[in-house]
Amino acid sequence: MRKSYYAAHVYMILGLISGLYYRELTKLNHFEGDTQLAVVHTHLLALGMLGFLIVLALDKQFGLSGAKQFTYFYWCYNAGIAITVLAMTYRGTLTVLGHTVPEAVSMIAGLGHIVLTVGLILLFVLLGKRLKDDAGAPVVPEPGRTEV
Repeated sequence: MRKSYYAAHVYMILGLISGLYYRELTKLNHFEGDTQLAVVHTHLLALGMLGFLIVLALDKQFGLSGAKQFTYFYWCYNAGIAITVLAMTYRGTLTVLGHTVPEAVSMIAGLGHIVLTVGLILLFVLLGKRLKDDAGAPVVPEPGRTEV
């Protein structure tokens, strides 16, 4: 569970830094158009921080991190976010600076989204297995807690 907590924390920091980078880079270059930098911080905060906070809650409830598949999800999902965000940051920076963006950047961002999707599929497969495993288990209340 600590891995999910630390990942959420790191993504929160990166999300805030990327928002600052966007604001300052566009201000310094007097840029007023559309750029991918505007949504990098949103991607980091939503997919990274909030995503891993949700995974943390699911892990607490279903013990996801105890499974081997969790490691596959964790690294695949993180790689997908990293590839996607780096491509978006590169594209946005080039746009703000007035340079042309190579087509390969879009392909790399697409690859990042594919890897991210594979990570999400792995999470849902693991969650489905845990739900199936828990379906026949009796519900045991926590010590000192009465069920109403």
